[in-house]
Amino acid sequence: MNIRGIHAIYAFEMGRTLRTLGQSIASPVISTVLYFIVFGSAIGSRMQAINDIPYGAFIVPGLIMLTVLGQSVSNASFGIYFPRFTGTIYEILSAPLSFVEIVIGYVGAATTKSIMIGVIVLVTAWFFVPLRIAHPFWMIFFLIMTSVTFSLLGFIIGIWADGFEKLQLIPLLIITPLTFLGGSF
Repeated sequence: MNIRGIHAIYAFEMGRTLRTLGQSIASPVISTVLYFIVFGSAIGSRMQAINDIPYGAFIVPGLIMLTVLGQSVSNASFGIYFPRFTGTIYEILSAPLSFVEIVIGYVGAATTKSIMIGVIVLVTAWFFVPLRIAHPFWMIFFLIMTSVTFSLLGFIIGIWADGFEKLQLIPLLIITPLTFLGGSF
């Protein structure tokens, strides 16, 4: 296992995130906060608490998963598609890395970014409503497993796509409706 190669891909992808903080981190957090304000404040003020849980606190896990699902898919798909688009993928393919090491590097970085955004959304939600996490271990477990699974799906989409329109096809037509129909609100 070429740990240095995996680390190089991981560090490059994380560096790309740090270079584009507004696009990578701030944008998903701001859009989630807007969801929270619209659904939590506007609708939540009209809804009663269920089992002593206010509606604003009730939608926080759904908003976190909404953000994590979307960011996992988009980070991983764009991470592998962009080198193909620019032609720099040949540098990665000519390096002494197996396909497993390349996948670990890209999916690991996409997973890390998604988990970071999920944690930032959770911390931001604490400013709006009081939260109580009943099972923190299971919360962390499902956050990691969801991020890894959808980052792998995003990686597959990034390899399959041969244009920017195909890159957004699966997330737009399948992931987003499944997220909303899956009870995120």
